[in-house]
Amino acid sequence: MQAGSARTRKLLARRRQALMQAAGGEAILILPAAPERIRSRDTHYPYRQDSDFWYLTGCAEPEAVLVLVPGRRHGEAILFCRERDPEREGWDGPRLGPEGAVDALGLDDAYPIGDIDDILPGLLEGRRRVYYHLGRDAEFDLKLIGWLNRVRAQARQGAQPPQEFLELGHLLDEMRLFKSAEEVALMQKAADISVEAHRAAIRAARPGIHEYELQAELEYVFRRHGAQPAYPSIVGAGANACILHYTANAARARAGELVLIDAGAEYAGYAADITRTFPVSGRFTRAQCALHELVCRAQAAALAQACPGRPYAAIHEAAVQTLAEGLLSLGLLRGTLEDVIASGDYQRYYRHKTGHWLGLDVHDVGEYRIDGASRLLEPGMVLTIEPGLYIPADDATVAPEWRGIGIRIEDDVLITQGGHRVLTAALERSAEEMEALMAG
Repeated sequence: MQAGSARTRKLLARRRQALMQAAGGEAILILPAAPERIRSRDTHYPYRQDSDFWYLTGCAEPEAVLVLVPGRRHGEAILFCRERDPEREGWDGPRLGPEGAVDALGLDDAYPIGDIDDILPGLLEGRRRVYYHLGRDAEFDLKLIGWLNRVRAQARQGAQPPQEFLELGHLLDEMRLFKSAEEVALMQKAADISVEAHRAAIRAARPGIHEYELQAELEYVFRRHGAQPAYPSIVGAGANACILHYTANAARARAGELVLIDAGAEYAGYAADITRTFPVSGRFTRAQCALHELVCRAQAAALAQACPGRPYAAIHEAAVQTLAEGLLSLGLLRGTLEDVIASGDYQRYYRHKTGHWLGLDVHDVGEYRIDGASRLLEPGMVLTIEPGLYIPADDATVAPEWRGIGIRIEDDVLITQGGHRVLTAALERSAEEMEALMAG
């Protein structure tokens, strides 16, 4: 989103109005910005705004609170934020300030964050329900309880304190689960940047290269396009590819090994999430190729289930069936297909689910089950499809040629009216395509 543009202001206002309408006229909704975090001594981690706060305000600053008060005559959307301060801005960069926030973000009103103790209790008074992420920020929880107690203390004088606290996620998560055309465009941009980054890393691969050197190739492309890593990049060579959340990225890739890269760009707040696996020497061995093709088939089977009206769980079930059949055929598992699936024996080599929601968070918000049943897919949902196989290096039950092979293939998929669209389809996937990319 381009902060301050008329289109962005209208988009943010529509989101806030939709949320207030869902909450009802007697509600008040309170969302604090993400706090800053200390990395070491007086050095902070790079600041990243809370996704819900960003979704509703487009404000990237800390020390801010959004308050939505449906039906309030003097303005429904109110922001508390830092005041302009030339001295601090000389150190940390420019601030919107209350006046700038109203103009840039399309809010009804804004006040200095230092005035929140005086103003917020009055906004709580007369509201029946408070929507808030209770338990997410313990320090802010205590502040909110303090403001609520001030209203309760005035009950004998006729003040009406709120009667209910409700989890804000019940409303906001469902809104965020369904992506607008504007959001899909940003996610496609994040996907395109990620595709280019993966290609750069794959082309740079050679025996002896460090995992962190491939990470540098990836993240250079991210930064060059005004993006950043959506999560810590995973670059695992050899048996390191069997570690699902491996992030040390310090080993050398040896001749004959596979390299698994799981990395995605975050662009304007929206994440991509791609995994590819390739041979550092440019050619798959027979065993590597067999497992890679099996994972490709599992992804294709899962992708066939990605259409409106199908249960979300059908994606994972299709991948599991294909992987189990292939493992039995290769002799890596024994028994019948029904027994291997029912007993969970396939989990020796496939330990995770086949995907997750994707959006402002790489593991985005949204329920996977409704009333105990797998929810049905609908247009506007975006998810990953990422089957994999991981044969431990010390697995003495299989022949040496299979040991230490880790493979995952992951793409980002938008559910559409007619089926689906793979946002990351441009990136090479099959063994043959990978070898051709490296040769080129």
